[in-house]
Amino acid sequence: MRDPLSALSDAFTSFLFGKVETTRLPVRTSTGQAQAVYLPTAAPGLGDSGVIIGREVYSGKGYIYDPFQLYGQQLPAPHWLVLGESGNGKSALEKTYVLRQLRFRDRQVVVLDAQGEDGVGEWNLIAQELGITPIRLDPTAALNGGIRLNPLDPSITTTGQLALLRTIIEVAMGHGLDERSGFALKVAHAYVTATITDRQPVLMDIVEQLRHPKPESAAAMNVDIDDVRAWGLDVALVLDRLVDGDLRGMFDGPTTVGIDLDAPLIVFDLSHIDRNSIAMPILMAIVGVWLEHTWIRPDRKKRIFLVEEAWHIINSPFVAQLFQRLLKFGRRLGLSFVAVVHHLSDVVDGAAAKEAAAILKMASTRTIYAQKSDEARATGRVIGLPRWAVEIIPTLTPGIAVWDVNGNVQVVKHLITEAERPLVFTDRAMTEGSTDDLLPEDVRAAELEAEQRAARIEHQQRMNESSESTVA
Repeated sequence: MRDPLSALSDAFTSFLFGKVETTRLPVRTSTGQAQAVYLPTAAPGLGDSGVIIGREVYSGKGYIYDPFQLYGQQLPAPHWLVLGESGNGKSALEKTYVLRQLRFRDRQVVVLDAQGEDGVGEWNLIAQELGITPIRLDPTAALNGGIRLNPLDPSITTTGQLALLRTIIEVAMGHGLDERSGFALKVAHAYVTATITDRQPVLMDIVEQLRHPKPESAAAMNVDIDDVRAWGLDVALVLDRLVDGDLRGMFDGPTTVGIDLDAPLIVFDLSHIDRNSIAMPILMAIVGVWLEHTWIRPDRKKRIFLVEEAWHIINSPFVAQLFQRLLKFGRRLGLSFVAVVHHLSDVVDGAAAKEAAAILKMASTRTIYAQKSDEARATGRVIGLPRWAVEIIPTLTPGIAVWDVNGNVQVVKHLITEAERPLVFTDRAMTEGSTDDLLPEDVRAAELEAEQRAARIEHQQRMNESSESTVA
């Protein structure tokens, strides 16, 4: 029985200050029992407008994503980076995303298709399904009336033409142009654009002017004509490769008539180009600038520019600078740039680390498929993933990825419809389609096991973080 004096004191205190809570003794329990105290929760979604990607692993909710719907509210920029090793579902995600986006009438997509099999690009089936003919850039086919893109196309401004010529030369040389070589190129370009008005100027015109500069060009700078010729010799040799070398036929004539820039899907098939040669970044630079001046228009359409093997862009300082401008310029004109890269270390430790960091910063959406532990930790440090997400990445199975949409981090299972499956899995024997030969119950069992393992890792990580904060 309580002491009467204590009871009287408590009553008086309650009258003055309100009811005083009793002190409760701590309860000791196991981790397994404590889980029942906390009801299952899931991070909020991204809204209900856009295209369906799949479902969020932990809650089972549908996962919907659209950079155009989220831009300005949850996204500061509509650009998207997709990371992960081969065979984990990157290609399947890209293709279904494009097919679903094209269901909207105001969408247009350009794909730089750098991979392929059986002599055609990886996107060939989708292009056929939509009645689209890919623009196949092939040095051998170009000589026989194939596709040409002219860096001096009149639709590109003279400033854009000169910037593109400089980029081509700097990528091929592996270093920037010095002042004298840059002056020789500028003089040759100015003369060609001023004097050739009855047709499209072509690269051969620039090469000829570099080899045989006009006296008035030298007089303008009060230098000797032989000096101007010497300054432009290296530049002429580099451009000659596009005219009479291993890249001839694709850029050494007027732009091919009939390229439909109003088509909902435009596929540039680069699969016939050696991906490890200097030709690939040159190609991407030319295509990127050409599209900037011919495809992107202020017509209120939403455009998606998807680049596979994008490390060719991000890892070259000169090409990356061009694409930085494209990304900044395109943001106000409704452009979403999608870069697909296998390893982030391919770009952040390369020659264009500064430019790569700038492009990565513009990508407010990052999707990361399975990577090895070391690569996952490096990726987490660069893009600022929470620790639990970094721990999960090496355990992910094909089709499951960590999505970071401007800090909203969730684990998402990509879902593919039966209608999409034959268009998406074009290389069943080796990569994304390898699970297609399994029985449905085997595939589902593997998915459930992976989801449960990921959930256990996340739960343990969060429990550890909770314990650390309690101790602190």
